[in-house]
Amino acid sequence: MSFTFLNELPSPAQIQERYPLSEKLQELKKQRDAEISNVIKGLDNRFLVIIGPCSADNEDSVCDYVSRLTSIQEDVKDKLIIIPRVYTNKPRTTGEGYKGIASQPDPEKAPDMVEGLIAMRKMHIRAIEESGLTCADEMLYPENWGYVEDLLSYVAIGARSVEDQQHRLTVSGFDVASGMKNPTSGDFAVMLNSVYAAQHPHHFVYRGYEVETTGNPLTHVVLRGAVSKHGNSTQNYHYEDLIRLCDMYAKMDLVNPAAIIDANHSNSGKQFKEQIRIVKEVMHNRQLSQDIHNMVKGVMIESYIEEGSQKIHDHIYGKSITDPCLGWEDSRKLIYDIAEMCK
Repeated sequence: MSFTFLNELPSPAQIQERYPLSEKLQELKKQRDAEISNVIKGLDNRFLVIIGPCSADNEDSVCDYVSRLTSIQEDVKDKLIIIPRVYTNKPRTTGEGYKGIASQPDPEKAPDMVEGLIAMRKMHIRAIEESGLTCADEMLYPENWGYVEDLLSYVAIGARSVEDQQHRLTVSGFDVASGMKNPTSGDFAVMLNSVYAAQHPHHFVYRGYEVETTGNPLTHVVLRGAVSKHGNSTQNYHYEDLIRLCDMYAKMDLVNPAAIIDANHSNSGKQFKEQIRIVKEVMHNRQLSQDIHNMVKGVMIESYIEEGSQKIHDHIYGKSITDPCLGWEDSRKLIYDIAEMCK
């Protein structure tokens, strides 16, 4: 037998009942969702800054980081909406390595999916309680959506998932802003086809049920750079790339054309300090072209308390155990710089 069945997982309803979101925080999320939705729809001119650790590996340090954003959000509330990254699932190119708190609540111990689902939900609730900010996560496993559907204000679909039919169909049932990253090949057509699929209604099998969805008009693209056939990083945040994307958007039957620029990953070649320059170039290009200004609704930045990255066993508080991130002071300054460049 190829599979060994270890544990039956609790249902999303059981986990939500055990760890509920208070009515006060439900209202907060409803308000935040509406504000972010209006940005994607072009009804709100504020700019989205989706910022936080590459992977949310430790509840204390992640919630510490997210809470530091609260006062900054108050300072820039007229120009920016800050969406903390609390990424509890980590895709791995080869399948090796730490896969996120949803799989490994303790990065140094064996996977525990039941405890991982609980840790994922508890972290998101604590982050909202302590910061007043609802967060973003990556939907690596579509069947996990129900465990956090009442908590998230933004969902990202990664470069390795964006071509997958189940991811596309599942997003079509979401009611929050959802970003489809370009695949690692960099193909814009694949990315836009994924947006098209998610914006339209579907009839499919999900978590053992036959379901129908209405389509998600808040689905949009995320540019994260690409990898060439020779294994080199190639960028797609430059002026010419954004103009090309504007043209491709205009030729497709898509509502709410919007793009988020991921400043790390292949756009930076994982040189985390380059995120500062990349974000500023994106902001400059928004000033040069009205089409780019109208389409580019935000940036995505990998940032933590301590800059760089570490091995899992190093135990440096607030330092990434996956991809290297900007440190707090650089991140704080960059957010204020983004606000200054918003027009």
